[in-house]
Amino acid sequence: MSQHSSLKSANKIQTRRNVLKRFERVELLKKQGRWKDGQRVFGLPKTKSE
Repeated sequence: MSQHSSLKSANKIQTRRNVLKRFERVELLKKQGRWKDGQRVFGLPKTKSE
């Protein structure tokens, strides 16, 4: 039997994700200079993945 194409492992999937995890959003905001140290991680502004 062969494995169904939808059951690929996560590291093989190279598609661009629409939703970022919270730590990824914080890293992106830091790169853009929109993050202040000590700022709360709730209610983050919207970001687009790179």
